[in-house]
Amino acid sequence: MAVIALQARAVQASLGSTPILHGVSLSIGAGRWTSVVGPNGAGKSTLLKVLAGLLPYAGEVSLLGKRLDQWSHRERARQLSWLGQNEASADDLTVFDVAMLGRLPHQPWLANPSAADHLAVETALRATQSWDWRGRALGQLSGGERQRVLLARALAVNAQVLLMDEPLANLDPPHQSDWLLIVRKLVAQGRTVVSVLHEVSMALQADDMVLMQNGSISHHASSADPALHRALMAAFEDRIRIVPLERQWVALPRL
Repeated sequence: MAVIALQARAVQASLGSTPILHGVSLSIGAGRWTSVVGPNGAGKSTLLKVLAGLLPYAGEVSLLGKRLDQWSHRERARQLSWLGQNEASADDLTVFDVAMLGRLPHQPWLANPSAADHLAVETALRATQSWDWRGRALGQLSGGERQRVLLARALAVNAQVLLMDEPLANLDPPHQSDWLLIVRKLVAQGRTVVSVLHEVSMALQADDMVLMQNGSISHHASSADPALHRALMAAFEDRIRIVPLERQWVALPRL
């Protein structure tokens, strides 16, 4: 029987007075990469924030078989790591210190970082090719460099579940490829990754895909499922086409 990493049951959520999610139910298998796609305003980021426990909601959300509200904040932060869009962080902090923030759930109150914390941060910074700037201030970095440091912070948690909202923002193609390799390595280690992506071709590399429209889930299937491909093209008004290329699926403009 497949292990479920995240589960939502009849979830509703609003931003201010505007309803965004309309009774969403979803089960995400452990040890898999699931991409979440859909048109602008479909509710993708709102769903991810609800799964992370960052937004109030009605319904039920479970993490690793336990209701989200039954986890302590510290234990949940050890098991679930978050990388959001346009995340704020103090620009005067060094790259190393920003990545070390990912280790806070593992540290006793006011304790100095342990050898394990330092190793986790170094490993994460090297994985994102950020180690060489570890002494630089975050505010001195470009948008793409900053994104790689924030990714390192999320990786340093060593959580079982990683939620990433637009993780490829500001990354050039080589570093997008590096991100893909990192995700595949995490999944090979048994971790669960859920990512909201606008890059449909990259999203198609995931094990599974969730297609959202108008605050609901219209399809949830293997990324190779032909029915999903048809629904995906329709969701984008048939302005893209999904085609096989070198044993993988890619999205191309429909000319």
